[in-house]
Amino acid sequence: MPSENQVPLPALERLSTYIRCLMQLERDGVESISSQDMEKFSGVSAAQFRKDLSYFGEFGKRGIGYNVRDLRERIAHLLRIDEEQNVLLVGAGNLGSALIAYPGWRSYRFKIAAVFDRDPAKIGTVIRRLTVRDFSEIVEANRTIGARIGILAIPAWEAQEVAEVLMSAGVTGLINFAPVKIQAPPHVVVREVCFICELAVLSHLVNQPDPAEARDGERQGERVSLEAN
Repeated sequence: MPSENQVPLPALERLSTYIRCLMQLERDGVESISSQDMEKFSGVSAAQFRKDLSYFGEFGKRGIGYNVRDLRERIAHLLRIDEEQNVLLVGAGNLGSALIAYPGWRSYRFKIAAVFDRDPAKIGTVIRRLTVRDFSEIVEANRTIGARIGILAIPAWEAQEVAEVLMSAGVTGLINFAPVKIQAPPHVVVREVCFICELAVLSHLVNQPDPAEARDGERQGERVSLEAN
């Protein structure tokens, strides 16, 4: 079995799509599925689904398929979301508030443990039972919280500095909503989330003579977006 570093990133990204589908199937009371079923629910081909799972060992039984609960639990373990993880959020504006209110955190075992901001008008206010803390407290606070993941919901001009403070606090994984590329050392993983970039791509695709053909081309390129529903 290859090490996690040898597993292609698109395969890891597709795991998040599979587990989202499996969560819904489990809620609907479905007990077993085939790879063809997963193709219908996930939009990823049955062959690709089987190949992605093959990176991590044996799954399912020939002629029977996959037990939904077992597969969901095994993928959750592979993604390391089978145990609760604390997350730090920087930015208590509209986006930060919306992220705090997002109901999907619990399903994926993530918890926003603390939210920070620099704006004196926001510090001390409460968002969904979380008190906004002074940005200057991050390093000290994370000695207790122990979060390894941070979210940046801040303007572009603050992003690099805030990222560096989070990294100095022990964070090794960043989700960056700011429209700027973060510079980070090799041991820190940064995932850029750019809504406007996605809209630009979508604008091109929907304005093609045959939008269905454009979507097929996207699938062939194995571009699968992360979804967290």
